[in-house]
Order: sequence, then C-alpha cells, then structure tokens
Amino acid sequence: MHRNIELYEYLVKNSWQMTEDWYRLVEDEDPNSVYSSKDPKVIQALKEQNQDYFLHLHKIFKEEEGKFFSEFTKWSEELARDQKHLNTPVHYVVREFGRTQEVYISYIKEFYKQNMDKIDVDRLFLWLEKVRKICHLSIYIYIDEAHKNTMRQLAAQKEVINELSAPVISLQNRIALLPLIGDIDTARAKLIIENTLKQCAALDVEYLCIDLSGVVIIDTMVAHELFSLIRALKLLGITAILSGIRPEIAQTAIQLGLDFGEIKTTASLANALDQLYVQK
Repeated sequence: MHRNIELYEYLVKNSWQMTEDWYRLVEDEDPNSVYSSKDPKVIQALKEQNQDYFLHLHKIFKEEEGKFFSEFTKWSEELARDQKHLNTPVHYVVREFGRTQEVYISYIKEFYKQNMDKIDVDRLFLWLEKVRKICHLSIYIYIDEAHKNTMRQLAAQKEVINELSAPVISLQNRIALLPLIGDIDTARAKLIIENTLKQCAALDVEYLCIDLSGVVIIDTMVAHELFSLIRALKLLGITAILSGIRPEIAQTAIQLGLDFGEIKTTASLANALDQLYVQK
C-alpha cells in the first residue's frame, strides 16, 4: 500500500519550501531558457507552476492509484502546452524535472528518518518508485507535446514556404507572372498547380507567363504536372506561355521524350512579356 495520509500532510505542509529548494538549484544562463529569466514576475510564475506540480504529485499518497494517474495525466498534458516551456530547449525542461524529482525524494527520505519506528524500508522504496514513475510520466508527456508543437510549427512553415514558392505576380492588362525557382519534386508540383489556379482565378488573369529560368532539373513526373497545370489554366480561359527553359532542361526533355510542341515557349521572360503585350 503506497497511500499514507501522514506523508501526504507532511508534503503539503512543506510544499512551498520544496519549491524554494528547487529554485535554488536552478542555474541557467541560456537566454533561450525560461529558467534564466531575472524578471520577478516570471520567477514567481515558475515557482507557482512548480508548486502546482508538487500539490498534484502529493495526491499519489492520498488517492487511489488509477484515479490519480487519470487526473494527473490530464493535468500534465495541459501543463505541457505552456508556451514558455515549449519555447525552451527540451533538455532544459527535462533537467528541471530531474531536479524537482531530487527535491521531492529528499523530503520523502526526511519523513522516513523522522518515522523509522513506524515505517519499514520496503514502504520507503515503494514511495520512491511511485515518485520516479510519475516524474518519468511527466517527462514523457512534456516531450510528446514538445514534439507535436515542433511538427505544427514545421507544417506551418512548410505551408508558408510552399505558398511563397509559387507566387503569381499580377502585372498589367490581366497578365501575370509565375516565376519558379529551385528543385521541383512531384509534391511541390502539385502544390504549384493548386496555388496557381486559385491565385489566377482570384486575380482574374487572362495570360500567365510561367518562367523556368530558375529551375535546373525537371523530370517526367514534374513535366506531366506542369502540362496538367497548363491544361487546367486553358479550361479557365487562361493562356499560358513557358519562358526561360534552360539548355539542360531542354536536353533532358528530349531524352525523356517530353513533348512541348503544343505549348507556347520563349527563350526568355522578356521575350514572353513582349509577345503577351503585343497580343494585348
């Protein structure tokens, strides 16, 4: 049996001192870490957060184990979403969980020393095992939430990059330019099609110049996606013209048997724009 009301009350009574003991162990000079702050308000918030953690942890010695872990896990998941901690490098937060565990265990050992006549050593080992299990759970929950936060940030950044990688630039007389730069794989090609069609419709484009002078390599799959884009534009009543096809791309296109015969092409962006403005 791990529950013990006397231990619970002892820990509750010493909770704030435990937090002060923990904060005295904090040594952090990294400006990216929330623990390095000298702001009294931030320090107080950290102490209160640590205190709240202790108060929830104490309940393991009072409540039924299944009920405790259910409620503690839910609370820990909410705590792990604290943005200040998510912005702090993971190893700093994990380190503080370790220090918190050290402080907590030291108080349990002190309680045991004061009550050795009533508590056997097996009970002490059981308590220490429970505390370590809970602290490890806390670390796992935090790392899992930090990973999810990183994935959300990467997805958002990727979305912005994809949007910026295929910008349709409105010129004059319903003419627009789509400058493509860098490597284009099949996934990016599909995004280019989707974004380009939306932007052209929104800008009421009639002629679109797709400039490939910044693209070094193109393969069969990407070429087919490009052809699909041009056909889709045609269905929307938009005439597309390719410009700036590099010699190595032209050579690769011939080797792959790609047929650009039905697509308007020009050697340079300037030539393409000259043709379009003459047509207008």
